[in-house]
Amino acid sequence: MILLSAQNISKTYMERRILDNASFFLNEGDKVGIIGINGTGKSTLLKILAGAEEPDSGEIIRTKGVRISYLPQIPEFEEHGSVLEQVMLHLPSDLKQAKEFEAKSILGKLGIADCTKDISSLSGGERRRAGIAAALIQPSDILLMDEPTNHIDNETVQLLEEQLKKYRGAIVMVTHDRYFLNSITRKIVEVDRGSLFEYDGSYSTYLEQKAQREADAEAKERKNRTLYRRELEWIRRGARARGTKSKDRIERFHELANREKPVETEKLQLQSVSSRLGKKTIELENISKSIGGKKLISDFSCILPRNARIGIVGHNGAGKSTLIKMLVGEIQPDSGAITIGDTVKIGYFSQECESMDPSQRVIEYIRETADHIQTPDGTVTAAQMLERFLFTPELQWNRIEKLSGGERKRLYLLKVLMTAPNILLLDEPTNDLDIATLTILEDYLSNFNGAVLAISHDRYFLDKMAAEIWELTGSGTVSRYNGNYSDYAVKVLQNADTPEKPEKQSEKKERTFVGKKKLKFSFKEQREFETIDDDIAGLEQQIADTEKQIAECSSDYVKLQELSDRKEELENQLAEKMDRWVYLNDLAERIENGEMI
Repeated sequence: MILLSAQNISKTYMERRILDNASFFLNEGDKVGIIGINGTGKSTLLKILAGAEEPDSGEIIRTKGVRISYLPQIPEFEEHGSVLEQVMLHLPSDLKQAKEFEAKSILGKLGIADCTKDISSLSGGERRRAGIAAALIQPSDILLMDEPTNHIDNETVQLLEEQLKKYRGAIVMVTHDRYFLNSITRKIVEVDRGSLFEYDGSYSTYLEQKAQREADAEAKERKNRTLYRRELEWIRRGARARGTKSKDRIERFHELANREKPVETEKLQLQSVSSRLGKKTIELENISKSIGGKKLISDFSCILPRNARIGIVGHNGAGKSTLIKMLVGEIQPDSGAITIGDTVKIGYFSQECESMDPSQRVIEYIRETADHIQTPDGTVTAAQMLERFLFTPELQWNRIEKLSGGERKRLYLLKVLMTAPNILLLDEPTNDLDIATLTILEDYLSNFNGAVLAISHDRYFLDKMAAEIWELTGSGTVSRYNGNYSDYAVKVLQNADTPEKPEKQSEKKERTFVGKKKLKFSFKEQREFETIDDDIAGLEQQIADTEKQIAECSSDYVKLQELSDRKEELENQLAEKMDRWVYLNDLAERIENGEMI
């Protein structure tokens, strides 16, 4: 049964067409993950489905009586009121008493024990958890969630997973958390250039299906390019438009010339750029820090290795950001010392993101840091770096106010990297960044010539990036564990639902290439490839000679029929040869490119 449908919807935002005649259908029990590059319209689509925004055109149909619960990126509460009151604010009055125990239970599981305190006193992460609780207790047939894992810690993410697995209605959520997508969703919808592309299965299945779709499109385009070259040669030799077949062939040539080519998938290109880092990096000597009477870090010492890859985890409020800010020098430890080497150049990605002038143009914002940068491939200008970050020349001259929240985060990340740091301190870099950006950032960090410390709740990111985990317990202790997040989870959390650890690169590589060999012609195909051009030319000449005989044989109807039959047979042979020619030339191109089988 269809619960909700969006048919042929279009939406323009700040002069940008983000949804273009797109359609979406939601059935009972569907678990859908919406993904796409920042700025493509994911949140807008969710708002339209929730009824928080209207499309410019198209139709939204909701089954009569269907109930929708919606969690926006920024939960909407009144300025004051107790947490419990605000969580139950939109409940029907006859349900509030019955739902009070459930609301308290969910808030407790999400780490908010005191339901009586004023909503205005909550931190950003706590407000997020309160918003999740409000969405979960709302009686609903459809649960719409926009980035539900942003600004919450790993334990809360896992609790949310457990709650969503129990939810019996349909779920549609925008999220970049790839383990979360794999655990919850059974369908992926990708928003790309105003269109929606659906893939059945989890995120892992989506990756396989998308790769196959792109490979099929490229194979089809290779065949069309090959056929176009052949037809172009025929046209240049002086195509005669006598006869239906020749006319059809000329029309086919024009169709090939004007064909719609597959759009190349946009990919971020981040080249690892850093300054020289000497032997002395950052040394922490017996540092301690308390805030509001709470001991966050107590007597912690460490010498940061030059190639460190450290993931920092812990509950919200445990002191993760405080530790990073002490390394940057924004706040000072209560005791102990932090010594920074003379060659250290820190690149700091703040969770809050720096203040941006909304009237400033995108390219001007980057040029404030550097107009050009030296990369392993040579000098790259600010405009070229912006293009590599998916900011087209048109977008570069847009004002920052026209960018989505995710696009601003991507722009901020570029500015940090443009400083060519040799130590990167990243505070929640995975919040608001799309999966495409995260994937390339992970590759960038793997090749980065320096140290990286990253606070993140994204388990997939920590598995890819980290070689060591620091856990801040909130009681002053900083515990250190070798390995990535999955190793840490096995050692410390002992959680049976911990995501399966990704294979080591050596294992992946071995499995990928075992039994593969270079593509090549068989002996028969090689001989056929060498002679097929002459064969086609011969058939074309025979057809031309037959057409000439038909023109000269106007009175002998028996002979005319024989010649017509002969011409049709030759044209069929030519069509078969042309198909074979396309196959062999496509194979030759793949062999030349060194493809494996």
